[in-house]
Amino acid sequence: MSGQTPAIIGLIGDVHAEDGLLEQGLGFLAARGVDGILCTGDIVGGLGDVDRCCELLARHDVRTVRGNHDRWFLKGEVLYSASDRDAVGEASRRFLTSLPPTVELRTAAGATLLCHGLGENDMASLKPDDHGYGLESNRDLQRLVETRPCRLVVAGHTHARMVRSLNGVAFVNPGTLLRHQGPGLALLDLPQAAVSFFDLVDGSVRLASTHGLGCT
Repeated sequence: MSGQTPAIIGLIGDVHAEDGLLEQGLGFLAARGVDGILCTGDIVGGLGDVDRCCELLARHDVRTVRGNHDRWFLKGEVLYSASDRDAVGEASRRFLTSLPPTVELRTAAGATLLCHGLGENDMASLKPDDHGYGLESNRDLQRLVETRPCRLVVAGHTHARMVRSLNGVAFVNPGTLLRHQGPGLALLDLPQAAVSFFDLVDGSVRLASTHGLGCT
């Protein structure tokens, strides 16, 4: 992030080792002159090059949090075989180990929380179609909307693009880079209170939709 309060912010969702799409997305955001870039984690867990993903995120100074796949990988969970673990270099392991579960920062929208799920719980989530009891019973969500420690939450985990406002807290999910799940990214324009979603298709970046942030 730049030294000034960031106002135009690039958002990268769950990466899942998609190094080619990550490079394309980071190049697009850099060309747009963003004040900084945030990433919701899950760097591992895909068909691409984890080492290259870690190197790209570090080189572009992307503020990144640890996802549940990263946590499982580092703990040696059975989901990841010995060959999977051996394919990741020591520098990448150090990078993944250094990732925090959450990052709190000050943006032009005020206090902002970057996380993978909801707050410290990397398995919790808010989905675009959650309503009623699904919202009321979500304890991790209720902590954020009732105490309002932040005005803006950038999260991932579900791979579903989303902009929602609950009790004055805006929730933004930029989606995922997974090649078979509609890969894309988002651009957060805080002075305009808008979020634009972009598709990564056939080597190009295409505007998909723009939505009001709704956190005022």
